Amino acid sequence: MRLAVLLLPSVAYLLVMFVFPFAYGVLLSLAPGARGLSLANYLAFFLDPWQARTIWVTASIAVPNTVVTVLLALIVAYSMRRGIRGERTITAALVLPIALGTVLVAEGINGFYGPKGWLNQALVGLGVPELPRLTHNYTGVMIALFVQHFPFCFLMLLGYISGIDPALEASARVLGAGAWAVFRRVMWPLIAPGVAIAGALVFVMNFGVFPSAVLVGQPAGATRTIAIAAYQQAFEHSDMSMASAIAVVMGGCQLAGLALILVLRRRMAGTGVATMGAGKR
Repeated sequence: MRLAVLLLPSVAYLLVMFVFPFAYGVLLSLAPGARGLSLANYLAFFLDPWQARTIWVTASIAVPNTVVTVLLALIVAYSMRRGIRGERTITAALVLPIALGTVLVAEGINGFYGPKGWLNQALVGLGVPELPRLTHNYTGVMIALFVQHFPFCFLMLLGYISGIDPALEASARVLGAGAWAVFRRVMWPLIAPGVAIAGALVFVMNFGVFPSAVLVGQPAGATRTIAIAAYQQAFEHSDMSMASAIAVVMGGCQLAGLALILVLRRRMAGTGVATMGAGKR
């Protein structure tokens, strides 16, 4: 009884903030007009090439950006797992974008990488040809997402890797294992669950990209993501039913991505996943 009382606030919050809005959105997506429940919105979305392509556009942004973000965060976190000179300063610089916010980061990217930004002006001053356009296109969105999500991924992996008992590495080296063998056979099976969690979170945030795709991308062209499509249906066409259907499709794509990440985690880590607790301090 006491446990039920303690869990009641959390369960109530979950129902009010997540379960009810999700259920309401699904129900709304199945009721186009006054004709009762129907899959018409979903059929209209997938049969319209302009709308359906937003899934591919979003995936082409989310998947590569997730891979690059997690890979670089893993390299940096693994290098800093035992501490390095100036670690606090480096960590503060890497996580600074967390305090800036999405809009400020996007404006900073426009001001630095834009055609009239500081980078191009400095290159012109040095007599170097201007770089290809880096903002208001696919590249700009990729840069913005990386700057925004790298700090979260880095901090998560650094905390996870730092918690692995260093005696495991020392024992492997005493037995003659090289750096690559230590990482692949000792560390990676223990790190893989943390990498999977970080990758899942980054993928979900990337797939729901909206402000960056508008501020540093081409919201009417190359970076018209599925979130933008849902926004346009809701607030430009006042079709909340269709917007809900698009949101449900986006949620389904995110769940499919999460399932794929979990499958890959099992295959990459092998039997090491079952013993991950042995290496955690």
